[in-house]
Amino acid sequence: MNYFSSNFKLGILGGGQLGKMLLYNTRKFDICTCVLEASEDAPCKIACDEFHLGDLMDYDAVYNFGKQVDVLTFEIENVNVDALETLEKQGVKVYPSSKTLRIIQNKAQQKLFYVDNELPTASFSRFAFTSEIKKVIKHDGLSFPFVWKAAQFGYDGQGVKIVKSIDDLEGLPNVECIAEALVPFKNELSVIVARNASGETKSYPVVEMEFHPEANQVEYVICPARISDSIAQKAKDVALRTSEAFNHVGLLAVEMFRTPDDDILINEVAPRPHNSGHHTIESSYTSQFEQHIRAILNLPLGKTDSKVSGVMVNLVGAEGHKGNVVYENIERIMEMDGVTPHVYGKKQTRPFRKMGHVTIVNKDVNEARRIAEEVKQTIRVISE
Repeated sequence: MNYFSSNFKLGILGGGQLGKMLLYNTRKFDICTCVLEASEDAPCKIACDEFHLGDLMDYDAVYNFGKQVDVLTFEIENVNVDALETLEKQGVKVYPSSKTLRIIQNKAQQKLFYVDNELPTASFSRFAFTSEIKKVIKHDGLSFPFVWKAAQFGYDGQGVKIVKSIDDLEGLPNVECIAEALVPFKNELSVIVARNASGETKSYPVVEMEFHPEANQVEYVICPARISDSIAQKAKDVALRTSEAFNHVGLLAVEMFRTPDDDILINEVAPRPHNSGHHTIESSYTSQFEQHIRAILNLPLGKTDSKVSGVMVNLVGAEGHKGNVVYENIERIMEMDGVTPHVYGKKQTRPFRKMGHVTIVNKDVNEARRIAEEVKQTIRVISE
């Protein structure tokens, strides 16, 4: 099939920043794109060929949109999987598949998948409702501390809470959930694996993630991870085994814990471009976004090596600020060598909302991390 400068249409479910960065590459290749998104102000709107308004969880909206395209992908997991399944049966290529997405959408199903496929992950218990946890605790069936995770619709630290006492369960939604053993860890790591329909598979270097202690959001992504070659290989092997088990097409970001005993445990996965791969735009031979396009169109995968060390800093809305966004001191960070800001195009800021990111490249990863700290202390995402 001719994808370039042709009548071929690629559909993207979701119009956020991940979709916008995918569109950098479809425009480079002159691939026609159609986006479905519920918000009129979506970042993708300025860059796609066709923009459709619609609820991503609505069966008819997703189905009717999908019938108009040749290949369908997504930049967010919260989409109607039943509609994707119907489209696949009618011949529309959906990547990653509805089968993969259905498992990943539900954290309980996702954890069971790891167990069934003998993939390493923290121990857990599954509950139909949060209220059931109290009963189990009373009968000594569960001990503190543990991590409560909503089975569905969690993102960017939402739907997750460390539970240290019975009081910490108060106020949590009474939904399907898991109680996961709290894992002590040395590092949080991530590996992004790309796979096309022909089975060609490539992985990116292991990255290290540092999280905001309150918001539970990634603050820094460091590539390469500051770990030994043997630990990096162990993490990469786990990621590749996970990719093989899912038999996915596209990108799969595998987030992992490195324990004090240097074991690798899977935390969770994302079947799409991921925050832990944003640095690849500047630091890699092939960005994760171009790689996703290559994979879902069954094109040869690009080189995944890093050209240079990279650190990504997330730009999130400052606490106490809500309204029209202002990027305070952005000019000052643009004066720094090797520093590239990415502004996502969201006009309204609020505390901890992802508004952009900054990549710092340097031949020395430790120097890149030092500059990243300076960037973090300099730029602020505030309101007018």
